[in-house]
Amino acid sequence: MPGFVETPQPARVPGLEHLHTGKVRDLYRNEAGELVMVAGDRVSAYDWVLPTEIPDKGRILTRLTQWWFDQLADLVPHHLISTEVPPGAPADWEGRVMVCRPLEMLPIECVARGYLTGSGLVEYRRDRTVCGLALPPGLEDGSELPAPIFTPATKAEVGDHDENVTHEEVARRVGVETAAELRQLTLAVYGRGRDVARDRGIILADTKFEFGRETPDGPLVLADEVLTPDSSRFWLKSEWAPGRPQQPFDKQYLRDWLASPASGWDRDGDAPPPELPEEVIAGTRERYTEAYRLLTGLAWD
Repeated sequence: MPGFVETPQPARVPGLEHLHTGKVRDLYRNEAGELVMVAGDRVSAYDWVLPTEIPDKGRILTRLTQWWFDQLADLVPHHLISTEVPPGAPADWEGRVMVCRPLEMLPIECVARGYLTGSGLVEYRRDRTVCGLALPPGLEDGSELPAPIFTPATKAEVGDHDENVTHEEVARRVGVETAAELRQLTLAVYGRGRDVARDRGIILADTKFEFGRETPDGPLVLADEVLTPDSSRFWLKSEWAPGRPQQPFDKQYLRDWLASPASGWDRDGDAPPPELPEEVIAGTRERYTEAYRLLTGLAWD
């Protein structure tokens, strides 16, 4: 079953309890009960965490998420407390840490789509729907949808596929009121992100969010990473043209290489993916840093 090519060993830090190693982040709990998220440079594709890292990727995702939390603060509360590196942590943790409020996370990937591509395109071509939502005929790869849609999925463990589900299934799992809240917040946050990105020359084609609650009756809180090249599809606005693949500013560039004959890898087989060549590492990093620059207006240092 896909997963890690080689499971990384988490750092041991005084006063921190290691809780979980995910596709990109290691999760700890400090003595105050707060969560400490540390973003590494690992990268995942096709349900595998690859053997090659992308330099600076964890710092870019962390800094961009912090920037987005500021842009979204009037729409939804977030879980970030500070970015202070705990005493005794490895020097490499600098710029990678988010100290966060612990939440009871909802078991739903909250996906918003404003454009048709990816798994949504596959379903549309088969059924003229996405997550059970009917769409008009005549749409192509990269077409803008008549309005953004909420297309949730179940959260999967490393190596498993997220599974698209209907809004009715979300209501069954988390309740009717919470499902309605998730839909409303997801589309509101996507709308803000889409407008900010568009003003900066980037199309936000789709993205996913995660929400939780501090208390059972508390408000929904935005968690994890937000509107990064790992969790979103970013396209260059000036080159957008439906009916063909778009110019990506996310890890689609890396996925495309893995799926090409150049990689020599059978994604349907049992063998793990190969090491990435230097040009793919550099090209992926360049797209991440350029997305950061275009969105924030700040050069990556």
